[in-house]
This record gives sequence, C-alpha cells and structure tokens, in this order.
Amino acid sequence: MRPMTTLFISDLHLDEQRPAVTALFLDWLRREATQAEALYILGDLFEAYIGDDDDAPLVAHIADALRALSDQGVRVCFVHGNRDFLVGDAFARRAGLTLLPETSVVDLHGTPTLLLHGDTLCLDDVAYQRIRGQLRHPDWQRQFLAQPLAARRAFAAQARAESAKHTGAMDAAIMDVTPSAVEQALAAHGVRRMIHGHTHRPALHDLGGGCQRIVLGDWYEQGSVLRVDAEHAVLTTLPLTH
Repeated sequence: MRPMTTLFISDLHLDEQRPAVTALFLDWLRREATQAEALYILGDLFEAYIGDDDDAPLVAHIADALRALSDQGVRVCFVHGNRDFLVGDAFARRAGLTLLPETSVVDLHGTPTLLLHGDTLCLDDVAYQRIRGQLRHPDWQRQFLAQPLAARRAFAAQARAESAKHTGAMDAAIMDVTPSAVEQALAAHGVRRMIHGHTHRPALHDLGGGCQRIVLGDWYEQGSVLRVDAEHAVLTTLPLTH
C-alpha cells in the first residue's frame, strides 16, 4: 500500500548548463517520488520556459519522466513560477500533470493548506511586480508565443541576464516576502498554513496563532524536498554530485 506522504519541490531551475541537477532530479523521481501519494511542483521547474512547442531535449526528457511517475499512480500537480509561467495544457498532457491556479488550497492530510509559488508575496520588489504584470498579460503571451523559437530563446537569455543583474543589485530584505502579504493571503483563504518557494530561503516559520509558513529550497547546490504526512512536515536536502 502506498504511504500517505505528499512531496513538495520548487525552484529547480533545470537547464542544459546544469546537468548534475537534472540527473539528481530524475534519479529522485525514479526512487523516492514513486513511493509518494502526490508530488506538487510549486514553480520554476525550468530555468526558462518559452512555450509548449519548445523542441529542446531537456523539456522532452522532463516531460517523459513526469509522465512515467504519473503512470505509476502518483498525482503530479504544478503551480506556475516566474520562470515557467508559459507551461500550458499541451505540456501538462504530455507530462501527466495537473495545472493548478497560482493560489490553491488543498486538504493536506486534514490541514487546509495554501499553495503558491511565492513571488506574489514579495510586494517590496516593486520593479519585479511591475514586470510580472506585463508578462502575465494574455496579450503579451500571445504575441510572445507567436514568435519563432529562436527569437524566444534569445529573449529568455536576455531576461535571465537582466534578472541576475536585478537580483544582485537588490537589498536582500526586498527579495523576501512582505509579512503583511502573507497575513492577508492566509486570511483571504481562511487557512493557517501556506507552502511556497521563490525566495530560496528554506525554513518552517511559526507565525503565531497556529499559523505556519513553509518555504521550499532551491536546487542549486543541493536538492530540496518537503515531505508531509499526517503528523509531520519535514524539509530535507539531497546531496548533489557534480
């Protein structure tokens, strides 16, 4: 009988330039993930995602691996991140996963839990929030997806460079969540626990009043997995072999 364990990951930023992370993820999918009840990917699975018609081998490889997991009876759900917000229905069908809204409440072993990528909580990063609004607009996305793959790849490369420059120039506090945004999100959804990624600051935060915020880690120098069952929520790391 399959254990009642739910797995959460985010911010893998899979990229052809970091094959060791891809290898770690694929091995983890074949091993631990097959024993879970469900896997939730809370955004930024890919470093950049330019559309469901992308013919890059990495995209196909990841889709096939997720489909294999789904075919074994593990429910796989995906929340868009700020790097892969263009993941669409075609990829979801190919990978055997369910696309969730940017905020979702799930009954997690008896505890209603708010799931999101986490970028919408970083309200102090005004420049990012402005750009986010532009990129998520349906008209911008239609125009972008109508461009040839080569043009989209060039845009993604430039966007990554600008993002790195922006991140390096920002105050670390601005890059983190805004506490009032966390409080408002919990209250708006009527829950006491949320799970998110994006900030790359893994931790379990006791917010008082029975409220909890769990932050997933990134997959740069190690893997990061949250395991949740009826009694525990445990954040662990996976060793990365370069």
